[in-house]
Amino acid sequence: MMSAMRSGDQKAMAQLYDRYSAMVYAVALRVLGDAGAAEDVLQEVFMQLWRNPGTFDSSRGNLAAWLSVITRNRAIDSLRKRHPETDIEDVMVSVEPDLASEADRARALGKVRGALSSMPPAQRSALEMSFFEGLTHTEIASKTGEPLGTIKTRIRAGLLALRRSLNG
Repeated sequence: MMSAMRSGDQKAMAQLYDRYSAMVYAVALRVLGDAGAAEDVLQEVFMQLWRNPGTFDSSRGNLAAWLSVITRNRAIDSLRKRHPETDIEDVMVSVEPDLASEADRARALGKVRGALSSMPPAQRSALEMSFFEGLTHTEIASKTGEPLGTIKTRIRAGLLALRRSLNG
């Protein structure tokens, strides 16, 4: 589908949107906690993919993972631009799942939960602060009182463990 979309096939883009939009929206909503802002990020991510499909390199990973990272980064950028109205712990996430790929997501989520539960608490906490609270490595180091290099190492090792669990 990506090669067809790269050649300007609107049907291929529509199929990609149908397949991945619920996931992109869920990631954006999880980070932002605001349905309207999540919809804006959803639109931005797919517009970026349509305008510049060459930014995705299949040799470096799959499209779902790439879209998740792009969405997370866009959502964090959006979050930093606005003043937080609610605490992230107060946000409830409600997304209607895409039933076609729900089984794949459930398996992946199980693998991620397993990998996270087997991590040392400090490593898991650093990953959660980075990905769900949108904190930079420097902010995490300041918040925890740990050296910046330690935080970077924990996050990198955690991401590698997650990658191994998803690919294994």
